[in-house]
Amino acid sequence: MKKQLFEGVDFYYNEEGFIVLTEKYHLEKGVCCGNGCRHCPYDYIHVEEPKRSELLINKANRHAEAR
Repeated sequence: MKKQLFEGVDFYYNEEGFIVLTEKYHLEKGVCCGNGCRHCPYDYIHVEEPKRSELLINKANRHAEAR
């Protein structure tokens, strides 16, 4: 049985209308899926290089801007 997802908790819609999964959702899933999800809490460990490095830089930039 699949878990019911709740908007604003497990996902939200971005400006382009795509569904974006939250960090909470990914933590409950328990593993990086390798798709390069925006809120991956696992540092993209299953994403191939050079995409992984690019994602990590973007993530660091987002955190720096949020401060």
